[in-house]
Amino acid sequence: MARRIGSASFSRLLGTWRPPDDRGLAVALADRVRLLILDGRLALGTRIPAERELAAALDVSRTTVAAAYETLRTDGYLDSRRGSGSVTRVPTPAGGDPLEPETPFSPLVGGTLLDLAHAALSAPTDALRRAAADAVVELDGHLGGHGYSLAGTPELRRAVAHRFTARGVPTTPDQILVTTGAQNAIALLMSLFTNPGDRVLVEHPTYPNALDAIRARGARPVPVPLTSTGWDVELLRETVRDANPALIYLVPDFHNPTGAVMAPADRAAVVDLARRTRTPLVVDETLTELPLDVPPPTPVAAGAPESPLVITIGSASKVFWGGLRIGWIRAAAPLVRRLAGLRPAVDLGGAVLDQLVTARLLDDVESVVAERQQDLRAARADLRAGLARAFPDWRPNHPSGGLSLWVDLGEPVSSRLAGAARRHGLLLAAGPRFGVDGAFERHLRLPFTLRPDRMAEALDQLTAAWQGLDHQPETGADEAVAVA
Repeated sequence: MARRIGSASFSRLLGTWRPPDDRGLAVALADRVRLLILDGRLALGTRIPAERELAAALDVSRTTVAAAYETLRTDGYLDSRRGSGSVTRVPTPAGGDPLEPETPFSPLVGGTLLDLAHAALSAPTDALRRAAADAVVELDGHLGGHGYSLAGTPELRRAVAHRFTARGVPTTPDQILVTTGAQNAIALLMSLFTNPGDRVLVEHPTYPNALDAIRARGARPVPVPLTSTGWDVELLRETVRDANPALIYLVPDFHNPTGAVMAPADRAAVVDLARRTRTPLVVDETLTELPLDVPPPTPVAAGAPESPLVITIGSASKVFWGGLRIGWIRAAAPLVRRLAGLRPAVDLGGAVLDQLVTARLLDDVESVVAERQQDLRAARADLRAGLARAFPDWRPNHPSGGLSLWVDLGEPVSSRLAGAARRHGLLLAAGPRFGVDGAFERHLRLPFTLRPDRMAEALDQLTAAWQGLDHQPETGADEAVAVA
């Protein structure tokens, strides 16, 4: 049976979709629904409101909604049957198998699209090859066993523990659980700590896939806005008091997507909050190894290295390579054992060879980071300069680390821009992907992770998409770039 979405909820999900002067309403509505499907915000198999119902909710004519639905049916994004309504889907190619949505967060992304949606780097080729060669030799020591390890290989657990200790958090291998990427770590923790209907406190904006993991568990994200100066600890305290969340999920190091870094006093304050309220605090350190202008942040767990309430997530994906699919959880040893006991329902552990490769890379992490930093500083400067030339009214931030800019577009057009960009062969993650209930239409996350020639091409496509949003200059037709 298809799930349903009501007209009020659907209207909120659509957000600010109407074009200037209400021109081309049907096209704009179809484009927004298509983007919601491709972006993962509108699940496949969802029955959307009837034409008359949605027309009333959006204050448009039924003819407009009917034309939009017909476009979506023709393009393969809706299945409509008399008496059963219209259900979301994705197109089926000539071969007969459904296409995977070409989204920044879907399993398959079209190879012809430039990707400014993943904030991820290509592999450090030389370091990875050396690590892989060493790992193949070490693999011999594992071939006599069955290969399953719910907690991870001893080599990687030791390497991760050693890295935590070097960063100021004394850690033993039995405090480490190796996971299949950070997303698997988030899902395991949601499974352990939350039940359907529970609340999970998150920053706003926050990591999109964490929001998805919360919702997949049937829990509800409770957003606490980040301010222009970072975290409002007093507001965090009030929200914990009022909402009584089952879990707090924070990204304090080069926050995704804003790049903010939590101040030392605020780190101590959130640890104290977790202790006083007995609320588990999950700290996502996925980007912590990528400082660009500041010293590496002190881990939040340094303020309570033995606390069972302070849990840290890490990953090899951002600093090394997403293709390794290796993450980890640092927690009290009894909690690690409980988490390992949950894994058989999801997986039976990670790939041994990938874990051995990652252990070797961690031994060389500081040299890999040093090389990455030089390239990322240059890429950040180039992207900011390119945006200043092409979009002088946009306001990108200047993060002190991480992999992306958080850009204020000046207008609530992020989803429209993402849809237009895709038609020009460019993938963007619209601002609302990082928020709750359609927030952040004025913002766009732009990674500086493409190689320079690809980034220049991406900026050309972004410019073309922006110009297609009716943002032609009112005067000065000879200006190089049209902006809002």
